[in-house]
This record gives sequence, structure tokens and C-alpha cells, in this order.
Amino acid sequence: MDILATAGLGLMIGGGGAGSAIGLAISSAAFLGLIKKKPEMFGAGLALVMPPATQGLYGFVAFVLYKNFVTPDISLFHSSIILAAGIGMFFSCFFSAIWQGKVCADGIAATAQGKNVFGTTMMLAAFPEFYAILSLVASILLMPLLRT
Repeated sequence: MDILATAGLGLMIGGGGAGSAIGLAISSAAFLGLIKKKPEMFGAGLALVMPPATQGLYGFVAFVLYKNFVTPDISLFHSSIILAAGIGMFFSCFFSAIWQGKVCADGIAATAQGKNVFGTTMMLAAFPEFYAILSLVASILLMPLLRT
């Protein structure tokens, strides 16, 4: 049953990584528009690009925490726990990174229009982030079941 657990590990990495890549592409495209109009806003704009990168880190952290539990003789029960953690991480990290990228892109676009929305954008970007963090915490809370 190690195939289920291995799939769970792949989902942890894949969801966070793919979501972060898409979210970063969305916010980066807006950033390019900003620095064309206002090159002096490079630093603030770059800070607004980066939040979607964290979901990939959460997926990687979960992967590192779970990888040592995957052995050739793992039980179906334990494989299912890892798969469930992977599915949860996949969906929450994938979608939160994309939507966070859209929030950041809108803040970057508003900055390009001369609005002072850096703080507001960072605060709003924290909301989708929260659910990615919750999925990581939930996956960590499942880990004691692997020791039974």
C-alpha cells in the first residue's frame, strides 16, 4: 500500500508547488506592469509578488515530515492517512496560492495607479494564506496516528 502514501507525498509537493508557481506568475505579470510605469516602486512591488510562494514551502514541509513514514511494509491505514494529508494539502495550498496571487496582482495594479494600498494588500493576502497554514497544521495533527 505504499503507492497510496507515495501519492500523498506527491500531492503535498505538487499542490503547493503548482499553486505557488501559478500564483507567482499572476502576481509577477502585474509586477512587470508596475515597474514599467513606476520603476521606483520595485521594492514594494516585489514584496507583493512573493506571498504565493509560501504554499510551496508548506507542501515541502509536509513532505519532509511524512516521507520517513513511507516504507514498503506500510499498512493500508497509515497509507490512507498520508494520502488524506496529501489531498488536503494539495487543494488548500493549490487554490489559496492562486487566489492569493490574484489578490496581490490587484494590489500591484492599484499601486501602479498611484494608490497607497501596500498594507491593505498584504493584510488581504494573509486571508488565503491562513487556509494553507491550516492545512499544514491539520496534516501535522494527523501524524500521531502514524505512530499507532
